[in-house]
Amino acid sequence: MTKKYTTNMLITPLPADHNEEVAELARFFNETLGFCPNSVLTMQRRPAIAKAFIQLNMAVMANEGRVTSALKRLIGYMASLTAGCRYCQAHTIRAAERYGAEQEQLENIWSYKTHPAFNEAERAALDFTVAASSIPNGVDDDIAKNLRSHWNEGEIVEILGVIALFGYLNRWNDSMATQLEAPAAESGAQWLGAMGWNSGKHVG
Repeated sequence: MTKKYTTNMLITPLPADHNEEVAELARFFNETLGFCPNSVLTMQRRPAIAKAFIQLNMAVMANEGRVTSALKRLIGYMASLTAGCRYCQAHTIRAAERYGAEQEQLENIWSYKTHPAFNEAERAALDFTVAASSIPNGVDDDIAKNLRSHWNEGEIVEILGVIALFGYLNRWNDSMATQLEAPAAESGAQWLGAMGWNSGKHVG
């Protein structure tokens, strides 16, 4: 049986300047994506949720060292790929490019297990991402041991913070059928189209 999806957003986004405090915090996304995402514009119907989300996003995605800004976006991509959210896949691959991910990594993210553009530490982080983003959760002793052999406890907190953040976003945007913004759709088509990505229910 083929699953049918609505292409109509569940909630209409509010204008970007609807709430002054949210708008000020949302300037963060001008750097990460080049625009304020529609997900935030729907969250701001309850400004406290929008503000808390943006602050969490800023904290989770901060570059603290070895878990680089680019790697965090690739982790976000793999979490979103695993969950099936095409909206977040387009956003994360766009942000990964903007934060300096190597072209070879962007073009071969699906082959991270074997492609030479990825080192063993990155593979361990991405293996953990796939397992942690799966339902039921797939993190086992082997995955955890491999992760700990490459990353310290603080870095693992950073990695899991990204995975958990996108767990929230994947559910938000797939349930909302959030409309994909044109720049994100272009990035999705550029980097992911060859592997069959399309906007799906998130079509503008």
